[in-house]
Amino acid sequence: MPRTTRLLLSCGAAACLTAACGARGPQAVQLAPTVSAVVAQAPERAPADPVDALIARSEAHFAAGRRQLDLGHLEQARREFNQAVEVVLEAPGGARLDKRVREHFDRLVDRISAIELTALATGDGFAEQGYEPASIDELLALSTFDEPAPTERTADAVEADLLGSAPDIPIPANDRVLRYVEVFQGRLREFLAEGLTRGSQYLPMIRSVFRAEGVPLDLAYVPLIESAFKPTALSRARAKGVWQFMRGTAVENGLRHDWYVDERSDPEKATVAAARYLKTLYAMFGDWHLALASYNGGPGRVQRALKRSGRADFWSLSATSRYLPRETRDYVPMILAAVIIARNPAHYGFEIQAIAPSPVETIAVPPAVDLRRIAEWAGVSIDDLQRLNPELRRWTTPIRGDRYPLRVPAGTGSLVEAALAEAPAASLNALQWHTVKSGETLATIARKLRVSRADLAEANYLRTSSRLRPGQRLLIPRMPSAALLARAAGTAASTTGDAVVAARVEESPAEQPSRVVYRVRAGDTLYRIARQHGVSVEDIRGWNGLRGSRLNIGDRLVIHSRTAAAQQ
Repeated sequence: MPRTTRLLLSCGAAACLTAACGARGPQAVQLAPTVSAVVAQAPERAPADPVDALIARSEAHFAAGRRQLDLGHLEQARREFNQAVEVVLEAPGGARLDKRVREHFDRLVDRISAIELTALATGDGFAEQGYEPASIDELLALSTFDEPAPTERTADAVEADLLGSAPDIPIPANDRVLRYVEVFQGRLREFLAEGLTRGSQYLPMIRSVFRAEGVPLDLAYVPLIESAFKPTALSRARAKGVWQFMRGTAVENGLRHDWYVDERSDPEKATVAAARYLKTLYAMFGDWHLALASYNGGPGRVQRALKRSGRADFWSLSATSRYLPRETRDYVPMILAAVIIARNPAHYGFEIQAIAPSPVETIAVPPAVDLRRIAEWAGVSIDDLQRLNPELRRWTTPIRGDRYPLRVPAGTGSLVEAALAEAPAASLNALQWHTVKSGETLATIARKLRVSRADLAEANYLRTSSRLRPGQRLLIPRMPSAALLARAAGTAASTTGDAVVAARVEESPAEQPSRVVYRVRAGDTLYRIARQHGVSVEDIRGWNGLRGSRLNIGDRLVIHSRTAAAQQ
């Protein structure tokens, strides 16, 4: 029987399943073994019944495919799903050999189809990566009024600590600062310990940048309060990253922000911007406490408060609620209390297990490369790759510009570069394009293709008011069904001689649909017919009122598909 069966699974499906299942923490992800590895480790006790053995082999490939898909490994998932089907099709007598085989085959096809349908219902593969709530929102909502006054023991400990090792910014051991030292040793102890542990992997880099920029090293602990050192932290005010930059401030300080990249989430680049911004604020006020207040509330607000009050320092300015909001009045003593403990955590009873930075290397990759291909070649999960490149907002490198500097685990750069050199350009992504016709605008195209007008404009480096010209090609910010895996299958077919039809992506799904009547041939299954025509099994069932998967030679099936006409 010719090996023409191929998995019908959308690129969006893989993206959504990975986004739903991938953990986002500092732990390393254990890579899923392939079915061959699983079989090699299994006891050598094959089922005595050959039908049971056949079904077991098929199920092992299906399970391996699910594990690979959860890691974002599209090519390996496709191979395993295909093999799960072909193990049955290539058996003597095929999928109709035995009632149990028929039932297994129909259920297998249904499950593969369900993977696609479920994933497509939850996202399109171009959704922005997930973010975590920024700690600053909850911390500044706390009230210390109900907390007991700082104990004499705390005051003595802080005084001795500051005398023994003078900080490089002024830190008064006043009641407002000591109250937060007390809180951080009490109900916020776990929060501070987790933040210090996470921050240990970034602090050497931050100190190096601050030393080069001439910024006090104690300010390296500001992210402990702002974000708990989470690169993906996002506040309610839409500030983002370790340093919690607002978009305008970030751009003013040299950070890139577009539909594909947000360098606020790049710890090193954001640290350089933060150092320069803090120096600017200090030059403006000549006082680090006022500079910190400005970092939180904005320099304009602090300047107006100083002018209205006639006062010249933060502590007198914040002694009343008349001039600054409570959040800014609390922000500075909170930062200073965190600095006190972070400089000498053991002195305050904290045992911090430092995390070493992940060893990485940087390679230059072409524009518009799907990150899941890179992750697969590097042998890591898509979540691990995104943690190394948190500034990338989508599943792709930018579609324009020079080659993108991408961080990959140390020792994998040469593997990725070799795979990139061998891979056909068409297999690197599943981007969908639209060619502008006379009279079309961004609004009409967005409405027709059911995408956001703002996303359509930003994904193509345009403004929502930009005028289009006929013949202009626009990226559609949505993954086309089955395109990436169809192209991967096409690459495999070029070496095996299999007949595979790749999905057409130049025109939108709403354009030029075809309706054909397909006549069932010997050896056909719903799965095979769906794959050949670029539709799902459920589509065929719905168009033809089918409940099961059984077909008879000569049956006629109505199929609606752009590629259907080319198959007949």
